[in-house]
Parts: sequence; structure tokens; C-alpha cells
Amino acid sequence: MTQPIEIRAATEATVELAAAFGRLIPQLSAATPPDLAALREIVASPSNTVLLAYDPASGKIVGTLTLVVCRIPTAIRAWIEDVVVDSAARGRGVGEALTREGLRLAAERGAASVELTSRPAREAANRLYERLGFVRRATNVYRYSVTAADRPPA
Repeated sequence: MTQPIEIRAATEATVELAAAFGRLIPQLSAATPPDLAALREIVASPSNTVLLAYDPASGKIVGTLTLVVCRIPTAIRAWIEDVVVDSAARGRGVGEALTREGLRLAAERGAASVELTSRPAREAANRLYERLGFVRRATNVYRYSVTAADRPPA
């Protein structure tokens, strides 16, 4: 019998954490993985909880999820961001364990809802989210990409 995946919240940015993000983020997107300094900011932010999935056999980080919880004028809201499971660990319940813990923490913190987005091509992830009770919203999602021209001069 295999041991269950262990989910823990990151309490500090470490070289091990930076290496894990360096390996995992490219499996999610073309974004540049955060370096140690950026991870320090992310982990230290009171709005963020970085959840880490550890393989019990190797002790290696095999997945991550970032939960963002904040108060806005209408409610306490939560977002799940950057869920990624190492390709070698997929199909073992890592994504589900991470998401369930994110949902538990969001509820514990008083969130009225939990939002997330997932590309249609991530079919297994979309099936998981629907199975866990997420429903597709009838809304438009807009993105504005900030350019250098938008930033104030240095």
C-alpha cells in the first residue's frame, strides 16, 4: 500500500523550494519560475498560502498550489493559482489533495467562494475541478497586459 501524498504549507523560501518551482513551473506554462527572492515575497505575503505536495517515499516536492485569500468590499474571496503536479507524479491524487487542502483553508478563512481558471487543454485538471464541485461561470474573463509604457519612470 502506498503512503498518501503529504500536503504542507511553505513557511519559508528555501533553495529546495526554488529548485522545485524551477522544475514544476515549466510543466505548467512558459512563465519564468520565481527565484529565491521572489519566493520569499510570495511565501511572506499574508494573502498567500503556498501548498506543497511531498512524495512520502522520496520526500521530494511533486506539486504545488498557491491559495490567495483577501477581503474585498463585498466578501472574503479566494483564488487558486498555479496548480502544477510533476509529470512523473500525475494520476496519484496529488492535484486533488492540493485542491482539497486549498478549499479547506479558504473555508477556514471565511471565503465566500473560491475561483480558479484552467486552460481547456488541461482536460484531467478540468475533470478534477468539476468533480470537486467547481462550476463553470457564465462570465467574461479579461486580461490587460501591463507594458513598460504603463509604468512610472524610475
